Amino acid sequence: MRARMMDSTLLSTLEQAVAEGKLLADSLTNIQLLLAGTQDPVAPTAIAELTAAGEWAELNNRFYKTLAFGTGGLRGRTIGMIVAPSEQGKGGVNGRPEFPCVGTACMNYFNVGRAMRGLITYISRFVQAEGSGRKPRIVVGHDTRHFSRDFAEYCAKIATDLGCDCALFDGPCSTPEVSFAIRELNADTGVVLTASHNPAHDNGFKAYFNDGAQLIAPHDKAVIAEVNALTGDTYEPLPTEQQGSLSILGPEFDSIYINKLKGIILRPDVFEKAATKVVYTNLHGTGGRCIVPILKQIGCNVSTVAAQDVLDGRFPTVASPNPENAPALDMAIAQADAENADLVIATDPDSDRMGIAVRDTATGKMQLLTGNQTGCLMAWYRCMSAIELGIITPENIEHAVMVKTFVTSPLQDAIAASFGIATVNVLTGFKYIAAKLGKYEQAIPAAERKDYRSMTEAQTRELRLKYSKYFIFGGEESYGYLAQDFVRDKDANAAALCLAEMNAYLASKGIGLLECLNNIYTELGYYMELGKSIVMEGADGAAKIAALTASYMQNPPAEMDGSAVTAVRDFSGGTLTDAEGDPIPAEKMLFIDLADGRSFAVRPSGTEPKIKYYLFAHGEKGAELTAAKAAVQAGIDSLWAAVEADARARMA
Repeated sequence: MRARMMDSTLLSTLEQAVAEGKLLADSLTNIQLLLAGTQDPVAPTAIAELTAAGEWAELNNRFYKTLAFGTGGLRGRTIGMIVAPSEQGKGGVNGRPEFPCVGTACMNYFNVGRAMRGLITYISRFVQAEGSGRKPRIVVGHDTRHFSRDFAEYCAKIATDLGCDCALFDGPCSTPEVSFAIRELNADTGVVLTASHNPAHDNGFKAYFNDGAQLIAPHDKAVIAEVNALTGDTYEPLPTEQQGSLSILGPEFDSIYINKLKGIILRPDVFEKAATKVVYTNLHGTGGRCIVPILKQIGCNVSTVAAQDVLDGRFPTVASPNPENAPALDMAIAQADAENADLVIATDPDSDRMGIAVRDTATGKMQLLTGNQTGCLMAWYRCMSAIELGIITPENIEHAVMVKTFVTSPLQDAIAASFGIATVNVLTGFKYIAAKLGKYEQAIPAAERKDYRSMTEAQTRELRLKYSKYFIFGGEESYGYLAQDFVRDKDANAAALCLAEMNAYLASKGIGLLECLNNIYTELGYYMELGKSIVMEGADGAAKIAALTASYMQNPPAEMDGSAVTAVRDFSGGTLTDAEGDPIPAEKMLFIDLADGRSFAVRPSGTEPKIKYYLFAHGEKGAELTAAKAAVQAGIDSLWAAVEADARARMA
């Protein structure tokens, strides 16, 4: 590839901006690297336009770093805070610019192409080592975001050009369905173009290995090395006869996935006993593709929010397409009130996270539940039902397990323990839960699991309860849940199904979801969790996050909010092990326990420009619930005030 030379006048202007402290030196270096490595005609024009306008902050935000392929893939802005005229061009669908934003720290064809090619290079080598002579198989999916379809088609073209057989979804699909497709089609890898619940201006590239789980060691580091070795965006397609084929996954494949999901229902007859009403919204995303059909097929009375059924990457009816944020459910709650529904379910754009609101039978009002509360309800129901139905028995209970993240409510540990079931805590990220599922699958004798992926959920459950560990349920506090092992990522499609089943079961007993949750609190004690973040965007923000993280690691607090620190679990050294004795990978997370029973964790987000805090407090078993809630609420609010003040002091 012939390197593009930067215009001397532009170079001089940029160098002067560096000298004056307007442009970071790293930004200039990355601008030069991009222009030397891309054939995109928009790139030099957009850079020149932003330079001429003196948009130094925008240039720094786009070029202060390279968008490195991390262990989860890529995520970044695909529409700049300031859109250059050349990027806007003729405009695109749903009000987006014609072209994605130029920048080494942005989601664009330059970065997406490099990520895809690096992944293919590694996977191809892996397949060749088999000696089978077959072509690598890749699944590509995408959500409803700006440029998602464009990026997906670009990835599919690269795959077939470079000798891979590619299965591309015919339109927006959920992330968990991509994970399922990799396993169902025995693919070697898969990618989904999504930024999950991020703001509308973002997009991402999420990569999976042949087990349907996100890349973990040693594959993650090997793929990252291949991606980072690529400095340009051009490649040479293989001769036509060596290229791969392209197949399209449509409604027929959705049916396979939906039928598999039905196997996780524990009480299939419950919908005949209680005609509960559910309002569902996909928040302009992909969830309606499978959730609405499956709920209707099993006999659930479901309606959707018509204005939010529209697949639109602007997410025009919400400030944020994140079901963690209460306003995202406003329209669905209003519809639930109008229709006298008792449950609202919302999923994010790629349908891997689920948020809910439930009817308070005492007041008649809808109440939002947190991800921790929803997870606790489903954990209780799955454990209780598995034992009551005789799936888990005294003879096999030692083969049952729940898997959750360290920063997810300890009430889930208490729930499992109350049934005599073990819990394993892992790092934040579903890839670590998926790694446990892979371990449990591999523990089954090879002869018994040779057709594992084609088996029903009941068949694999029997094998796991006999030889390995049956994963009853798992999740993370950020509204991600999983109740099966044929998907190796959080699955809001399955979560919606499980929640609807539980809702119907409780209704048949004359109990509401909120009443059930309070019953759990009464038995095991009132638990409360609080998630907070300090957001710091752009180049300056990234430096502040790094400095604050280092401050905690180097100088953890000795006391907080008047209570002494009794234990500090520093996960950054990679020296800790989990409940099964497996090593816990190193992560920049600190977990701090206080003498009064409260605790908190802190870690930088891996996907967003923020540092995240997780706070925990709980009351005693058997305490009067109203008083316990007030006391625990006051304690956790006071703890956050102290933690936030400490953080601000560290940043001063």
